[in-house]
This record gives sequence, structure tokens and C-alpha cells, in this order.
Amino acid sequence: MAGHTENTIVIGAPFDLVWEVTNDLERWPGLFTEYASVEVLERVGATVRFRLTMHPDEQGRVWSWVSERTPDRQRREVRAHRVEPGPFEYMRIYWRYDSDGDGDGIRMTWVQDFAMRPDAPVDDAGMTERINTNSVAQMEVIRSRIEALAAV
Repeated sequence: MAGHTENTIVIGAPFDLVWEVTNDLERWPGLFTEYASVEVLERVGATVRFRLTMHPDEQGRVWSWVSERTPDRQRREVRAHRVEPGPFEYMRIYWRYDSDGDGDGIRMTWVQDFAMRPDAPVDDAGMTERINTNSVAQMEVIRSRIEALAAV
């Protein structure tokens, strides 16, 4: 069995600002509350290979992994996957940016498809719950931070 999540938030800011801020990887430690650092390893065309390192968890463990991310501004989408999957058999991520319909903001959607390894500390259902909880929280932080920038 595999896991699948889809989470959406409307950000009251123009597309250009939402795109710029959410796709500036070096900015992620100040945009997301969970990331301690981002190290860009390689850029080939639009594709970026990078290492994400999280803040220590409740047990003091620091999680880190390498991902590749390819933004397509014209299509208003980003496709990514983990190169070092860690406890995942695979992890594929898709971000989409749509008009909110009123023309006042951008509907940002994150879709994640994955499967956990049999020896992972959590199964597909448990990770689905974790991702859904965390995505909602992180999207709210991002919305708040981008809307504050838009108000300046």
C-alpha cells in the first residue's frame, strides 16, 4: 500500500511573489519552521539537487536527505523527489499554483505520493497522518509570511 496526501491553502499575494518566495531554496530555513538548513549541491538547467536538514526532533535526532526539484514557472508547477529516500521506498512531491478564482491570491497545492520501507519506524498510514498534519501547519506559516511580505 502507498501513501498519498493533498493539501491546499490560498495565499493572499500575487503569483510572482508566491512563486519567488516558495521556490527560493536558500530561503527555506526562514520560510519553513522545520528546516535548519538547505545546501544546494548542484544545478542543471532548472533542476536543483539539494540537502535539507531539519531541526532536531523530540529525541534529539537530526534528519537530513537529498532531493531534486524542478520548477516550471510557465506551467505553475514543481516536481520533486527524494534522491536519498531514507525510511521511504520512494517520495514524489508535486506543487501546483492556481489562481484562487477571485484574482486576489494563489491557491498553492502540495501533493505527496510515497511508500514507507517495511523497516521504517512508521507505516504508510502513520506517515500520511504526519504529513497531513505538518503540511497544514507549514502552509499556514508560509501563507502568513508571504502575506506579510505582500503588505510591505
